[in-house]
Amino acid sequence: MAIPGHKPKPHIQAVREGTFRADRNSEGASFAPVPPVEPDWSELLPGDSAEDVRVKARDVWARTVPALVHSAGLTDPQRETAIEYCVTVARLWQAERELSRTGLVVETERGNVKSPWVTIAHQYRSHFRSLVGELGLSPASATRITPPESGGDDDGIFD
Repeated sequence: MAIPGHKPKPHIQAVREGTFRADRNSEGASFAPVPPVEPDWSELLPGDSAEDVRVKARDVWARTVPALVHSAGLTDPQRETAIEYCVTVARLWQAERELSRTGLVVETERGNVKSPWVTIAHQYRSHFRSLVGELGLSPASATRITPPESGGDDDGIFD
C-alpha cells in the first residue's frame, strides 16, 4: 500500500537545501562519488537487428549521463536507472520509427487493426515519463533537484 502525501526528498537533497531534520528525514543511502560506467551496449542489447537501438542508447547516454552527474550527483551504484532511461528512450524511438513506417493501423487476415507498435510506444512512453521524473529531466522535476556542492579538492572528479 502506498504511503499518502508527497514523495519524500532524498536525504542528500534535504541536506543541500538546509532542510534536513533527523526527526523528519532518514539519512538514506550514501554512495561513493564514482562516475557511472557506460555499459557494453552490445552485451545489453545483443543481435544484429538491435544495432540502431544500441546507437541511440549510446547517444542518449553520452548526452544525458554527464548532465546527471553534474546536476544530480549520479554515481555508479545508481547507473541502472540511467541505463534503463537510455534503453527506454531508444526503444521509444524505435517504436515511433516503426509507426512512421507501418502506420497506426495494419492489415491482418481479420481486417484492419491497431498496430502493435502503438501499444509498445504507449508503454515505453509511460515508463519514460516515470524515469524523467525520477531523474529530474523534465523542466518541472528539475526544479526539485539541487546540484551537488562544488569546490574543494574533489572538483572535476566526474570529468
